[in-house]
Amino acid sequence: MTRSAIQAMGFELGPKILEQCRALFDEEQQALAERMPVSQADVAYGSEARHRLDLYRPEGGDDAAPVLIFVHGGGFLKGDKGGADAWPNANVGRMAAQAGFLGVVINYRLAPDHAWPAGAEDVAAVVAWLRAHAADHGGDADRIVLAGTSAGAVHVAGYLDRSGDRDIRAAILLSGLYGYTPLDARDMLYYGEPALYPDRMPMEAVAATSLPLLVACAQFDPPRFQAEFLGLMQDRLARHGTMPRALILSGHNHYSMPMHLGTADRRLADEICAFVRDTTG
Repeated sequence: MTRSAIQAMGFELGPKILEQCRALFDEEQQALAERMPVSQADVAYGSEARHRLDLYRPEGGDDAAPVLIFVHGGGFLKGDKGGADAWPNANVGRMAAQAGFLGVVINYRLAPDHAWPAGAEDVAAVVAWLRAHAADHGGDADRIVLAGTSAGAVHVAGYLDRSGDRDIRAAILLSGLYGYTPLDARDMLYYGEPALYPDRMPMEAVAATSLPLLVACAQFDPPRFQAEFLGLMQDRLARHGTMPRALILSGHNHYSMPMHLGTADRRLADEICAFVRDTTG
């Protein structure tokens, strides 16, 4: 039923499709939220109003657990870490805690008020905060993995571009834009004029890094995101002689890929959790 409903939505993006996807997982995610409330909410990691993160600590877990940071999407212009009354994005922190990790879900500054490289800077600030404070919340500061979806994946890639591979063990990129396709109008609200675009996209850093990567796109992602995925795979193969860990998630679209994490469909969750364990063990 869920697969057929997602297939019927096609490859489109927009508020209507977003709400339809949310409705598909609402009952299951609401139940998860009741079982796994946030451990600490709205913790400040910087001075701006959106410099806030939520922590999901595993029950009875390791006192030095791997840390999984999740950076939400929203096309650079919107998005939220969620919480008790809004499960999208918070579900990823809950999924991480279920797996025995310290789940961290963040907000970051948004365009157009905060342009490039604000997103990457905010991700770096979160990593720095966790390096200093993860142990206070049951996490291991030496075992941090970054994950992002859509614009969040762009900001994780931007972190790799500006900060390199220091302070984290690995990165997970879900349906991101790395520089293999032309700029569009929404992108310009974050990156600025098209002439600046080649120097601001993190393509080189993501393709060249020796940091372990898990890269994914969805079967019903819009063609641009699929082209970005394939461009990165081709580039990684040319540079390294091998592709990173990767998957095309069947039966899902751009929105449902992060939204379903924590549900009975564990294909992507199992890939993510295995990757975190393999890279932080």
